[in-house]
Amino acid sequence: MTSAVYLITGIQAAGKSTVAQALAERLPRSAHVRGDAFRRFVVNGREEMRPEPPEEALEQLRLRYRLAARTADAYAAQGFSAVVQDVVLGEFLPWFAEQIETRPRYVVVLAPRREVVAAREAGRDKNAYDENFTVEDLDIGLRTTTPRIGLWLDTSDLTVEETVDEILAKAQPIP
Repeated sequence: MTSAVYLITGIQAAGKSTVAQALAERLPRSAHVRGDAFRRFVVNGREEMRPEPPEEALEQLRLRYRLAARTADAYAAQGFSAVVQDVVLGEFLPWFAEQIETRPRYVVVLAPRREVVAAREAGRDKNAYDENFTVEDLDIGLRTTTPRIGLWLDTSDLTVEETVDEILAKAQPIP
């Protein structure tokens, strides 16, 4: 099997981390690249995303995406398939995908129903949502501003294993 890069995205609590890890575990030679780790590397001067982000927050977001794409490409160059997982919404999705040089490259958008995301969020130890971002706000943003590239999956009623099966069976490389 040749190396590839899979970009797994969706809103917070959509199941990205769990699905990305399970997908990586199913591939014969693989790496799981957690995009949010690059955000956490910034010790001082980090600008968090918010509804009206300052330009510096957008620049840091683009840096995070470029670093994740380059890391995935570096793994792929060594014969690993890389599964990159991060929240990538709106026009950032095609931009991020273009940063990935490896071919084939796949985009998978996890899009469970809003109420499913809210229930998952309620059952987690960490809180991804607050007064700045609600499940409804991000879900609407995902569905109305994110270009329909790659494989979009409503994972509301799928197990993690079923989701990975769907990805492996239906994902098509993007040009």
